[in-house]
Amino acid sequence: MNDLINSKLDSLEKSKFRGSFHLNNNMKQYVKDKGYPKIEQDAYDLITKRLKVLLPNDGKQTPMRANSHPVFIAEHATGTCCRSCLEKIHHIKKAKILNDQEIAYIVKVIMTWIHREVD
Repeated sequence: MNDLINSKLDSLEKSKFRGSFHLNNNMKQYVKDKGYPKIEQDAYDLITKRLKVLLPNDGKQTPMRANSHPVFIAEHATGTCCRSCLEKIHHIKKAKILNDQEIAYIVKVIMTWIHREVD
């Protein structure tokens, strides 16, 4: 699965929109200070609360601000920011409730991108 995710991230990086997202120095330091396990737990929590089911505000639930949580920036960079992007980029149907395996995949995509940004 790592090859699939890295290939997907390499492709998304070439997109003008997706490739424009990067963690700033404060966010990188936040990741280092909190540690990857904490960031991963945050990712699980955010995905479960904001993406597990299709919300009425789909496409508007993930902040884009430069001072937001690193997971939010990673979601935009990886196309995991809303159910519409998940369907278009990762082929996860928009109208279904995400299962544990799909949530784990999304978090793995996000964490792989964060590792690539910080390491």
